[in-house]
Amino acid sequence: MVYGDIGTSPLYAMRESLHATASQGRAEADVIGVISLLIWTIILIVTFKYVVLILRADNRGEGGTLSLVALVQQALNRRPVWLIGLGMVGISLFFGDSMITPAISVLSAVEGLSLITPTFESFVLPITLAIIAALFVVQRWGTGFVSVFFGPVMAAWFATMGIMGLVHLGDNLEILWALNPTYAAGFVVTNGFASLIVLGSVFLSVTGAEALYADLGHFGKRPIRLAWVGLVWPALTLSYLGQGALVLSNPEAARDPFFLMAPDWGLLPLVLLATLATVIASQAVISGAFSMMKQAVRMGLLPRLEILHTSETQEGQIYLPKVNAILAVGVIVLVLIFGSSSDLAAAYGIAVTGDMVITSILASMVVLRAWRWKPALVAVIGLPILLIELIFLGANILKIPQGGWVPIMFAATMILLMWTWMRGTRHVQEAARRGATTIDALIEMLAKSSRLKDVPGTAVFLTSDPDIAPAALMHNIKHNHVLHDRNIIVCVSVATRPFVPDAERIRITRLSERFSRVDMFFGYMEETNVPRALALARKMGEKFDIMSTSFFLNRRTFRPSKHQGLPSWQESLFITLAKSAANATDFYRLPTNRVIELGQQIII
Repeated sequence: MVYGDIGTSPLYAMRESLHATASQGRAEADVIGVISLLIWTIILIVTFKYVVLILRADNRGEGGTLSLVALVQQALNRRPVWLIGLGMVGISLFFGDSMITPAISVLSAVEGLSLITPTFESFVLPITLAIIAALFVVQRWGTGFVSVFFGPVMAAWFATMGIMGLVHLGDNLEILWALNPTYAAGFVVTNGFASLIVLGSVFLSVTGAEALYADLGHFGKRPIRLAWVGLVWPALTLSYLGQGALVLSNPEAARDPFFLMAPDWGLLPLVLLATLATVIASQAVISGAFSMMKQAVRMGLLPRLEILHTSETQEGQIYLPKVNAILAVGVIVLVLIFGSSSDLAAAYGIAVTGDMVITSILASMVVLRAWRWKPALVAVIGLPILLIELIFLGANILKIPQGGWVPIMFAATMILLMWTWMRGTRHVQEAARRGATTIDALIEMLAKSSRLKDVPGTAVFLTSDPDIAPAALMHNIKHNHVLHDRNIIVCVSVATRPFVPDAERIRITRLSERFSRVDMFFGYMEETNVPRALALARKMGEKFDIMSTSFFLNRRTFRPSKHQGLPSWQESLFITLAKSAANATDFYRLPTNRVIELGQQIII
């Protein structure tokens, strides 16, 4: 399942790489050189960088771009702007990749129907759209009921690829020279700058490599490494060698070498198996996008999003309706605009190479600052990999006019949204602090006042700034003229680790006889379940009856400022994002029948 994306790349990577050489007149040395580039790109990028090195940089078992950001933040003891910037770019590129992967994968599989008979060619696009639409519709109910088949289907897929490649090796054993890296280097040297066009297509062979690291928390290092060495890597290598041997013996097969490796009787079953594999690969990317967006919300990069759980037993199976809708529309639009996997291949690569470069930079920072490796050692290991990835990035930049602008446009939009949300949130906090009363001053004032009516029970006030009296508390005093027997100020914080043990979940500070402050800490992979954390506070001596507890929330509405704050266009965008935020009651898992919301208008 982890290798779904990279496992379906043989459908188009070899084909597009060979097409890129056709303009110069393809020779036998070109075919061997391209296959050598494919094989050694997999060895250097996937095996050496990810399987051997990057999998070691886990944040308490979790991987992914934001896990690296958290590790660097821990090492620096701060969150500098450049670090947040890299994290935002990484998230944005991954989100763009999440749209392109289902489109190109499913298209490339269904296009195999046209090889059975040209009659099917007109049905490729409708079938692809139907599969993609169904894929996004079923996200609402989760994939638990079919996920039991994912592993066996992918195992059958890799086994089939490997066997087909092995069978066709005998077509021309000269292809075995591709295992020698000098053929890859010779191809680049011989073709010079023109080889960049081919490299842009060669890189398609390692799309999905980030999944090895992103899915680390779901499967662990050992299974991921064993699956790669024992099945995936050999199957990919044999598939590319077999395709190369077939093209050497029959140059006409270059139009679609993967499907043409199958015998006539096996073409339809292979298309069906390929379609299943691409659907599973797409599901893995979609689930990864859900997880990434959830982490971004937890880290304050995006407004609250509605998060639904689709499994009673597995916490990681989540569904984000708005993210699902955006992805569905994006994928369908891409299929309609480009129409074929060959045209869409030009859009693929920039997002992946950009993500890989960011991963290399962040991993180098972790190795230097957290692991304390010597700079010379980091340079010897990291710089060659980074140089190779930058070359691939340059090769993919050449494809911007042909479709490479698509992931750049997606990423730029996402970065703009995250930057606006972070900047707007900071301005809101500054506006809220202007003229605000500190909690200590309020407690002192209430001790001297006898005008308020005491009411039984406990009141819980959520706040993002524990030093300032919550707006909901101030409104309750001002308008209702009451004060509860027990008042708990709750401040929720997200830690720089994926999970926080219950022993470190809460910290209680007694402010006065009637006021307490409870600081709650959640990992960026966890649900912010406030009532469950309050139950821990009861065990630590904070006495209150949950049945007589009311939760007070501050519902804020924003108005743009004419004289200060953000530019008018950014204020409008921030207000739109704020309106789209999910309900705080659901986000914090509060009991709906015990929540009281008090409004506040803020000028930003």
